[in-house]
Amino acid sequence: MKNALVIEQLKKNSFTISVAESCTGGLLSAALTSIPGSSECFGYGAITYSNQAKHETLGVPWEILQEFGAVSYQTAFWMAKCVRKIAQSHLGVSITGIAGPAGGSERKPVGLVFMALAKEGFCVAQKYYFQGDREEIRRLTVSRALDLIIQYGVVNDENFYRT
Repeated sequence: MKNALVIEQLKKNSFTISVAESCTGGLLSAALTSIPGSSECFGYGAITYSNQAKHETLGVPWEILQEFGAVSYQTAFWMAKCVRKIAQSHLGVSITGIAGPAGGSERKPVGLVFMALAKEGFCVAQKYYFQGDREEIRRLTVSRALDLIIQYGVVNDENFYRT
């Protein structure tokens, strides 16, 4: 189970994690907190579904939301950096996307998801296209977010790139 590996590695490294979610509505937070002992490293999860919540709760600048939209590299980047700062955690992870079945467009189709992981001096943001119904897209998103944490946050620290 990837969520157990993430929690194990966070605890091993004495890291804390915070999460800001949009289209997954708390599923990543639920996956992490389902592991016994997760309270040692998980302290803050925010569901920021609307632009207003992204701005008021996290501090994502209105200019970013207006210019690039809620579903963008830029918004994912800011969400991860802001949730990390608010929670004063080692890692901040964000997810924003379109789970469907409605809400997509030609430019931003259903299944488009951006996620980011931030830590001191570093941030990586990635773009994905997932296929399936709403629940499948959300499930795949959480799975890939756990992979992102494993890849860049807690296991292979040397893979982090400076921003």
